[in-house]
Amino acid sequence: MDRNKKDLKNKHIHKSNTPNSSNHKTKDSNIKHHKINADTKITKESNIINLNRKFDGTNLIYTSKLRNTFIVIVILFILLLGRIGYLQFVDGAYLTELAYQQQTINQILSPKRGNIYDSTGKALAISAQVDTITINPTKIKGDSDEETKTLKETVAKGFSDIFGLDYNETLEKVNSSAQVETIVKKVEQEKVDELEAWMEQNDISVGINIDEDNKRYYPYGDLASSVIGFCGSDNQGLSGIESKWDSVLTGTPGKIVSSKDSSQNEIPNAEETYISAENGSDITLTIDLNIQSIIEKYLEQAVEKYECEDGGNVIVMNPQTGDILGMACYPDYDLNSPYTPNSTLAKTYDSLSDEEKNEALYKMWANKSVSDSYEPGSTFKIITASVALEEGITTTDKAGDFYCKGYEEVEDRIINCWRNYNPHGSQTLRQALCNSCNPAFIQLAQRIGAPTLYKYYQAFGLFESTNSGLYGEQTSIFHDLDEIGPVELATYAFGQRFQVTPLQMITAISCVANDGVLMKPNIIKSITNTDTGAVTETQPTEVRQVISKTTASQVKSMMESVVLEGTGKNVSVSGYSIGGKSGTSEPTEANKDDGYVSSFVAISPVEDTQVVVLLTLYDPQNKKYGYQGGSVAAPVVSQMLTEILPYLGVPSDATNNENSDDLITVPDVRNKTITEAKKILSDAGFTCKVTSSGDENSTLVADQTPKPGAQLSSNSIIMLYGEGNTIATSVSVPDLSGMNLSQATNALRSKNLNISVTGSGIVTTQDYTKDELVPEGTIINVTLKPTLTDAH
Repeated sequence: MDRNKKDLKNKHIHKSNTPNSSNHKTKDSNIKHHKINADTKITKESNIINLNRKFDGTNLIYTSKLRNTFIVIVILFILLLGRIGYLQFVDGAYLTELAYQQQTINQILSPKRGNIYDSTGKALAISAQVDTITINPTKIKGDSDEETKTLKETVAKGFSDIFGLDYNETLEKVNSSAQVETIVKKVEQEKVDELEAWMEQNDISVGINIDEDNKRYYPYGDLASSVIGFCGSDNQGLSGIESKWDSVLTGTPGKIVSSKDSSQNEIPNAEETYISAENGSDITLTIDLNIQSIIEKYLEQAVEKYECEDGGNVIVMNPQTGDILGMACYPDYDLNSPYTPNSTLAKTYDSLSDEEKNEALYKMWANKSVSDSYEPGSTFKIITASVALEEGITTTDKAGDFYCKGYEEVEDRIINCWRNYNPHGSQTLRQALCNSCNPAFIQLAQRIGAPTLYKYYQAFGLFESTNSGLYGEQTSIFHDLDEIGPVELATYAFGQRFQVTPLQMITAISCVANDGVLMKPNIIKSITNTDTGAVTETQPTEVRQVISKTTASQVKSMMESVVLEGTGKNVSVSGYSIGGKSGTSEPTEANKDDGYVSSFVAISPVEDTQVVVLLTLYDPQNKKYGYQGGSVAAPVVSQMLTEILPYLGVPSDATNNENSDDLITVPDVRNKTITEAKKILSDAGFTCKVTSSGDENSTLVADQTPKPGAQLSSNSIIMLYGEGNTIATSVSVPDLSGMNLSQATNALRSKNLNISVTGSGIVTTQDYTKDELVPEGTIINVTLKPTLTDAH
């Protein structure tokens, strides 16, 4: 115990004696000591040391970092929500459609395009079933690259041989990476059969597709081409009725919807949705094929004969209903090959630029009856006269009401009468219309005044489209009323220095012919729903009463006088009452190259008018015949009416023909054997001439001249043509001028031609000119009477 105390004491002594130690502390030692006392508290009860200074640890997450992390997460969440919303609401429809396309197979069922018929039920435009050949290039493959190359070359060669295609272009399609390539459209069944035989021969069953399609056909080629129009390669109407009524003719496609797997192959036995196609409706036109054929025949002859630089057009209308019975333009074109220039255009087509070629084709397709306007000339005097009579400004036969001195002076301008070398002198309104005297109608218009004329122009429908349902219809060109001065008023009186369409003009004349009631022109007779059979008939639409029935009757009486005594005598038709008016409009000084426009409008019968015809010939160049409407257009209208009136069953006016009691109606012997036809005609009192190479007991009559319905005297000649034989235009018409009836009849019959007579005396006019070539059996209409002189 003592020893331990001694050791402790020694240790203490030893510590005291160590270097840097002493009983009195140094300055540094004191500083240190005080620091310890400040920072450290030692208790007697424990050995724990408490630290009072701030803790400086570095292993914990600061609050600011946590906040930033949270903000980033929120932003990302908002962006995610935004993206989901965009996909849902903005791209939703697109993605849905894309998914639908990836998961389904849609097989389109093409509807059949509706047919177009004439008013008698003959098909003018039909759709026949054809096929479209397509390929899936990726499915045409062999077991190796070399075999694939050889197979594709074989396929390309087969296509080019069968369908007459360019081999290199076809090979390019076969080597394409596209899913589908179209090889050829509108393939006839004969070619399809050839392709199928080739595929079987070459053991090819995959990658070549034969799909049903429709092709548009026009059985009558160029008949009514400007009216009907045509379709493009996709069966969409591009002009005419085909374009104007495309939505009615087209129908609605159907489809078959089935599912496909991830390899884009159809899933067998999967649920299939079938939506049937709605076929297009059939359209029946008001046009009559027989009337259309008649007017096209004579229009073509007229354009060629008179060398009309810009062709011509003709419209036939029923004034009581507004139905368009015929409408033709010439030159026309073949509807089955609309991009092939017609014979007229072909003369200069190759020399044109691409742009000029396109313009020329559009002009070839145009329906001049509605798409082109023209100055109607003196045919418009019918309108001026109608206004004057309706307003009570004059009467039809007031003596000395007008005076022609060969010209009329308007302000500082001299406007000549066509007969300024021998003025008409004193005239009534009837005589002024018969003589087509411009000065008289200038005087009449000055009495009427421009405001009143414009009121009636509006009422006649001359300021707006007729809404006929025809493609490309335009409207008129008139000065504003406040621009009409004395000169404009004067020229408007006789139909110049403004423009209307031919359809507007014939509609206005038909108003007069229909007892003053304006009818809406119409080209659509009915529409037939081919799926249900429901037929929608187009009813006649009465627009308004423009002039009174009394006024209309007076104007029609004056129009008849024009034919019997005036400039329209060349339009006479044996056995029928005809009223009419010629027109000749001259070009302006600034547009002399446009040439003259020769026209004639006719109504028949004068009482209870059934038909109105307007013929317009543009820029006739044949100096032999001139350009006056009465001498150029009138005879052509006569030819048309000679066939149209009997065909329509219009009763003839027996008082117009001194031999009317002896007339016989020509029967229809077409599609009968020649033997049977000869007996029928012989029993009726006619003489037959036959052109046929077949047995008369079995060969059918394909055509006859004259046509059924014509009225002829006994012993007239009827030409019959057997199957395979066509009518030949080979007989030269003699000059009948100055002959009496017996002489004219013998002269014509010596050439197997027939005669139709109006009046008595000597021949003053004939509808076919001397040396003109016509078919045997043709009826030559002649007018017998003394030469008439104009009123003075």
